[in-house]
Amino acid sequence: MRKNLYRAAIRRFEAAVAAGNAADAESLYRFASGRLDRAAQKGAIHRNAAARKKSRLARLLNNMGVHAS
Repeated sequence: MRKNLYRAAIRRFEAAVAAGNAADAESLYRFASGRLDRAAQKGAIHRNAAARKKSRLARLLNNMGVHAS
């Protein structure tokens, strides 16, 4: 269940990036990042895998011209 939650959050974020919607992408990045952290905390995903996925999402966001915080 937790994997589905973070995967759905990542898909929504990537859709916003593809659409070029920076404001939505930034808020969806924060949401997806939280979902990944929660999944790592509960043991559904390794913490390094969560960090790697968050890093890749942040890179997509930064390439849009929005800085991930």
